[in-house]
Amino acid sequence: MLTITTRGKHFRLWGLSLIVTSVMALSACGSDKNGDVSQGSESTGNQQAEVKLTKVTQVTNWFAEPEHGGQYAALSKGFYKDAGLDMTIQPGGPGVSASQIVASGKAEFGMGQADEILLARENGIPLVAIAATFQKNPQGIMYHKDKYKDISELNGHKVYVGSGVAFWEYLKKAYKLDTVQEMKYTGSLANFVADPESATQIYVTSEPFTMQQEGVDVDYFLNYDLGYKQYGNILFTTEDYIKNHPDIVKAYVEASIKGWDYYKDNSEEINKVMQEKNPDLKLEAMAFGTKAQEALVYGGDAETNGVGYMNKEIWEGLQKQLVDIGILKKTAPIDEAYTNEFLPGK
Repeated sequence: MLTITTRGKHFRLWGLSLIVTSVMALSACGSDKNGDVSQGSESTGNQQAEVKLTKVTQVTNWFAEPEHGGQYAALSKGFYKDAGLDMTIQPGGPGVSASQIVASGKAEFGMGQADEILLARENGIPLVAIAATFQKNPQGIMYHKDKYKDISELNGHKVYVGSGVAFWEYLKKAYKLDTVQEMKYTGSLANFVADPESATQIYVTSEPFTMQQEGVDVDYFLNYDLGYKQYGNILFTTEDYIKNHPDIVKAYVEASIKGWDYYKDNSEEINKVMQEKNPDLKLEAMAFGTKAQEALVYGGDAETNGVGYMNKEIWEGLQKQLVDIGILKKTAPIDEAYTNEFLPGK
């Protein structure tokens, strides 16, 4: 079943069940690229021969927003082109599966969550994580300010959450949330606002801003800090593509990380670029998201190892959690699911 969450006026994909659907639908995957953003190798007017660029596409996990800031920075500042890539960014959205599109060969690179990578692999889709743009995933549980100090206090109260969402299955088991009233998440925050006892799934970079604009005081639990430690907005490709085009993978990862390094101090510039691609998301909301995600992107292991770095213990811990709650059937060699070898300096 597809699970979704709100992003301002839109809906965003949640959970892992979309991966299972993708396995069955690979042969039906479309190649529509309406709204894509590309960076070609157009002539600058000089007489020098143009460098031939390699055409590649990356599929993000939603419409242009701060969570993709480094990707759009790398595009707009020419970092991909400098790396020899003629890059197209294909935005995600409702019904768009980056894993399906990449697995089918209609794009070389995609963006998703760490748990999606592990489930995809178990279901025969050989995806490999090549960088983690978020050290801490921005998924969380929002509640009315000062209402709860511990997530176990949600017992007996309504929580709006998608059916079968992996992090929620973990939280229920880890915190013995046996008497929570699980309510279907529809993408609307109206029921949450009306009930000060309730809580709802969110992205901490988005929904709290919506509530701020409506004058509703809120706070949240970050799932990562509650023990569901998974990386966010993983950049991935396939095993075959790594085997056949390691130089292109290296160029893509290095240019993307360069973009994230640029975005850190130049977010206002790049947010304006993204706002042109996603005019429904206002600059004020982007500024909020940028600030909210800064520690999630540039903190943790990224402080010493750089943006994109992934820790084996985090991957092993996540895999074990998914097995414990029945999302995964068994463990598999974790070194096959991710690699740091393409990060700058590696």
